[in-house]
Amino acid sequence: MQNQEIIKIIQNLKGRKNYVQKKATKLGFSTLYSYFEDKILKEKKAALVNDKNETNVIKINKIIKNKKSCSCC
Repeated sequence: MQNQEIIKIIQNLKGRKNYVQKKATKLGFSTLYSYFEDKILKEKKAALVNDKNETNVIKINKIIKNKKSCSCC
């Protein structure tokens, strides 16, 4: 089953289709569909990694705020 999002992206390329096709071929993809499928997968992974990093930063900031510099404070 094909992803409708990818099909819609390919249909909206219009004049840039040849350019993107050459780029996809140069990168080793046999079809535009596989190129965009890979591209979307990479974007989702990057977003997931970014979310994890943000939660780690928030946790570290909370730990730093909870620590006190001396025993009198």
